[in-house]
Order: sequence, then C-alpha cells, then structure tokens
Amino acid sequence: MRLILASASIRRAEVLRNAGLHFQVLSSAVDETPLPGEAATALVRRLAEAKAELVAARAIGPAIIVAADTTIALDGRILGKPRSSEEVRSMLRQLSGRTHAVHTGLALVQLPDMERRSAVETTLVTFSPLTDAEITQYLASGEPFDKAGAYAIQGHAGRFIPRIEGDYFNVVGLPLARLYHLLRELGWGEE
Repeated sequence: MRLILASASIRRAEVLRNAGLHFQVLSSAVDETPLPGEAATALVRRLAEAKAELVAARAIGPAIIVAADTTIALDGRILGKPRSSEEVRSMLRQLSGRTHAVHTGLALVQLPDMERRSAVETTLVTFSPLTDAEITQYLASGEPFDKAGAYAIQGHAGRFIPRIEGDYFNVVGLPLARLYHLLRELGWGEE
C-alpha cells in the first residue's frame, strides 16, 4: 500500500527515506495557531489530524496518509517557530540550561476505508547553558528558523544537547518507532 507523507518537511522525508520506506509527498498547509488555552499535546494532535484529513480528501486510490506536527513546551508554554532573530534569541535563552518537552502529533488515515490512527509522542530534551556568543553564532547559521523552539537537534544545535529522554526521531519531527507501530495496526507491510 502506498504511503503519502502529508508534509513538505525535508526532515520528515529524510527520516522516512533513511528508514527504507517508500512514499509520496502531498503537502498540507493548515493554520498552526494554537487555540486559546490549548495544551501543546492537544495542539499537535489537532494539527496532525487536520493535515491528514486535508490530504486524504485530495488523494486518489488505496494509500495511508501520514501527517505530523511538532512543537516544544517549556513551563506549560508553547514555543513554536520563531518569526524573527529576536524570537530566536529569546527562545534559546529560555531553553538554555533547562529541560523541555518536544511533542509530535501523528495522524494516519487509511484510504479508501478512512480508518484512522493518531498518537502523541513526547521526548524530553536538555540544553547545556548557552552563552550569548553561542546563541549569536547559532543564529548566524540560519538553522533556527522554521523549526519549533528555534533549533535542529540533527544540525549545529546537537552540540548544545547533552541529554534526551525518549525518541530522537521525535525531536527531528517524526517519531519513527511510533509511526511504524501505527502503520502495522493499519495492516501496512502485510500484503
């Protein structure tokens, strides 16, 4: 059965490719604004499900749609994608020397019968204390933009992260083991 990744994320596609999974991409764009009072785990589940439904409505033939959304939570606050250099600096200062949670919502829709699965995976990430010079240098790399929490663990920021508890791939944006489990629940790979 075909897999369709409902994301234009290069990082998610790379995780799937490196795991030996063949897939197509049909990107989905949804408003990622949190609802008033919405918890991070509820946000990522809602957005992943919305992305999966959007692509399922456009896809043709038997397939499993895979959608994901990732965000970071620190002290109950959601840290999304920074929109400016100042937001990057602010986020990294908040993360400096602390542990935060990375939440990824996964949503799968199997076509044509519209059977659904969803889950939220959480990984705890600890940052080393960062100096202003390190933040400036990291900002200059251009890497912090378009990433929840203003960092990419698989890139330059990996040197600032001495510890994680949970799935590394979740921090990249696609919890591979959880995804594989949900795919097997839908009968993928048994044909």
